[in-house]
Amino acid sequence: MNLRRLRYFLAVADELHFGRAAARLGIAQPPLSRQIKALEDQLEASLFDRSRSQISLTTAGEILREKARDILDRVSAAEEATRRAGAGAIGSLSIGFVSSATYSLLPDVVHAFRAANADVELTLVPMNNAGQRDGLIQRRLDIGIARPRIDDEELRHEMIWKEKLVVALPATDPLTAKDELTIADLADRDFVLYPDKPRPSFADHVVAICRTGGIEPRIAQLVYDYQTAAGLVSVGVGVSLVPESTATGERKGLACRPLAGAKAETQLSVNWRIDNRSPLVQRFVETARTVSRRVRATA
Repeated sequence: MNLRRLRYFLAVADELHFGRAAARLGIAQPPLSRQIKALEDQLEASLFDRSRSQISLTTAGEILREKARDILDRVSAAEEATRRAGAGAIGSLSIGFVSSATYSLLPDVVHAFRAANADVELTLVPMNNAGQRDGLIQRRLDIGIARPRIDDEELRHEMIWKEKLVVALPATDPLTAKDELTIADLADRDFVLYPDKPRPSFADHVVAICRTGGIEPRIAQLVYDYQTAAGLVSVGVGVSLVPESTATGERKGLACRPLAGAKAETQLSVNWRIDNRSPLVQRFVETARTVSRRVRATA
């Protein structure tokens, strides 16, 4: 059944006048009459009673008017949904993120994205860089929020945040009496580092900072993520270097102090597949850029 003929039919069914329907459609009356006749021939049913001066719908016409309106409404909704999906206005995104990102830029990015894309479903999954890499490569994830980034020839990354590292230590440690610490202050402390894999990783970045500061860190334990590391530090297993943003969410038993005399920084990045040209992915990346610029400007 031809959609154009259905539209023509509805115009006549609404106006109950071929001349007015033709004017509404912007066509001449003879072609309209031919299209209605062709539709009746196709359906093998008379749709209009033309026996009187004013036409009326037959029983078949009444049924078709109800069904045709529903069909055209569904087609219109499908067209609109397809356009919106193509423009990145609807759909879903699966996002992996390192746990420490929740203390930093990630909440602002997610809130901004959701505010501008209310019909997009976001699934957020905490995982380390290794899990994010696998998820992106296997297309189970659309976006990865990693620290500092995920290096792979199939992926692109963009730095969205840079921040200092601070020392996380047990609240009972005598070093908490100092306003700030140096790497040398940590020479006789055990370290809790993360992640445990893959290597090299953020853990190796911390080791390199310690070595630059003149100490060889004693690694007490390598753990999965920041949350686990912070928990172990809070119960006295050791100390760690963590992103400055995490200091705003200190837990019981854990204290953070600035690190002086060392250029100790970490980055947060957004990562995605090179061949993923989804408008939603690009919209999320652009939102991350915009939020990053705004937060930096007000910091």
